Amino acid sequence: MELTTLIILVVLAVGLIYAIMLYNQLVSVKHAVSQAWSNIDVLLRQRHDELPKLVEACRRYMQYEGETLERVIAARGAVASARQQSDVKGVGVAETALRSGLGQLFALAENYPELKASESFQHLQERITGLENGIADRRELYNAAVNINNVRIEQFPEVLLARLFSFKPAELLQFTDEEKADVNLRALFS
Repeated sequence: MELTTLIILVVLAVGLIYAIMLYNQLVSVKHAVSQAWSNIDVLLRQRHDELPKLVEACRRYMQYEGETLERVIAARGAVASARQQSDVKGVGVAETALRSGLGQLFALAENYPELKASESFQHLQERITGLENGIADRRELYNAAVNINNVRIEQFPEVLLARLFSFKPAELLQFTDEEKADVNLRALFS
């Protein structure tokens, strides 16, 4: 009886240690998703702060392009609102509108040689383009972390612990089909 009890205790101890390791791994994966989102959020905030400067620089030269400038401002507000609510899907939709507005704004700038030559406009355009590239890179890392999280909480035996401790799947940061489509440069310049 003593040997059987010892074997049962060893099996239970090994099972408990295994469950603790799985739980800790799930926690680590969950926090990797949060960290990846925080990295995107930092860039979104930086771009959020740069856009009013860009709009103001453009406004000085583009007196007849108010609608485009207003579209960029509205999209900026939508991204900020979705970001503050941690609405990943909403960020994706708002990002599509913002990128479209910025594309139009930069295309319209071609019609304003003084604006294009402006040092502050050039600096802001380069800064925002760099932030856009950073957001795209970090979006890739975020989506990879989300994928790892979602797979782990659905795999057996992790699914048992994930359900027991209410681990939730995370949402991918996706953009609409419009965002992924090829840019029609001819339409932007006409």
